[in-house]
Amino acid sequence: MAKSGLTKRVWPLGSLLLVSTGVMSTGLVQISGARAQVLVAQGGPPSRPAAQPPAVDVSVAQAGSLTEILDYSGTTQPLQSATLRSRGEGLLLNLTVDIGDPVQEGQVVGQLDDILLQADLSQARAELAARESDVIGARTRVAQAQSEVERERVALQQAQTDADRLAGLAQEGALSLQDAEQARTVAQTAEQSLRSAENQVRLEEQAVIAAQERVLIQQAVIRQTEERQSQSVLRAPISGIVLARVFNPGDLVRPGEEILQVGNLSQVKVVLQLSELDLGQVQAGQRVEVRLDAFGDETFVGQVSRISPVADATARLIPVEVLLPNPGGQIRSGLLARVQIQVGEAVTQILVPESALGQNSAGDPVVYVASRQEEGVQITARPVTVGSRLDGQVEILSGLEAGEPFVSRADGQLEDGQTVRLSILSEWQG
Repeated sequence: MAKSGLTKRVWPLGSLLLVSTGVMSTGLVQISGARAQVLVAQGGPPSRPAAQPPAVDVSVAQAGSLTEILDYSGTTQPLQSATLRSRGEGLLLNLTVDIGDPVQEGQVVGQLDDILLQADLSQARAELAARESDVIGARTRVAQAQSEVERERVALQQAQTDADRLAGLAQEGALSLQDAEQARTVAQTAEQSLRSAENQVRLEEQAVIAAQERVLIQQAVIRQTEERQSQSVLRAPISGIVLARVFNPGDLVRPGEEILQVGNLSQVKVVLQLSELDLGQVQAGQRVEVRLDAFGDETFVGQVSRISPVADATARLIPVEVLLPNPGGQIRSGLLARVQIQVGEAVTQILVPESALGQNSAGDPVVYVASRQEEGVQITARPVTVGSRLDGQVEILSGLEAGEPFVSRADGQLEDGQTVRLSILSEWQG
């Protein structure tokens, strides 16, 4: 069975005419009846076309810095946040702010029903007025008692004078001893009356003190009632933006329940969970770049503000706080933040891709520098001193200057002095 694609032909013996190559210098062999001619060059088979120079990408050397970047992500949070909680119980009469509204610290944002507290306060104030009146009455009685003391003192002085005078007359025999004794008794009675009046003054003064204490107690009751009433007025705890609103007017609010949450967004913070392996490369005050998915390719500059002294013992992660300025308030809370932390000192050097490095016969690194010659683009192996390597880039410390064209990629092995072709991707076209 004949194989597919293969044709077998049989030629008559008499149809072939062999002409010797020694006779015909042109080397022509003709096969009769085949309508084919084969020209054979004298001295061997036909020559092949010359190989094309290799295609290369040529770039222009540029200076840059090769630094390591730590990539982390987190969520934006307010610089400061506070919750407004009810300190009293009552119906929420009104709430004047909603989510996203700006507020100032101390601003009145709502009111709880305080009708019962107003009644209690009125009653307490009336009771205070009555107790203050008691103080006035007690002081009046003190004044009256003091006046009585003065009268009794004058009477005592008069009685003592009379008793002394009558006692002298009795000794002279001008008056009976009985009259003198009676005068002495009157003086003693006046002295007792004075002592009694002085005791009454002390009693009235104690009554004043007691009345004043009752006034102080009632004043404390009023202050407590006023404090309870002031708690029905809802005020913003800090300056910022309302982040959450829990209750609506008409709801019953109990002590301790959250009504509003307010956040200060003049700056926003992002808390990163830093690996313990990177801890030694990050410090407070370090500059960071932040990209937010909500803002596309826009980059925000912040800094590391705080590094926690305590790591998660299980995950070996350290909370690190990054602060971002937010003067216009455009950055909101809860956004995904992609943070890049540059570590190490950035030193400007010539940077080339690793694919641009070759080796000379001694094994030293070289870069192939391109130049335009008459016969085309020619490359020269230039010895270079290399520095750090990172992410496919290599620092060239010496041997290549900014602005020089060099081969960044080639199809095959290159040699010093070789002629090459520029690819359509070449940055440099000679």
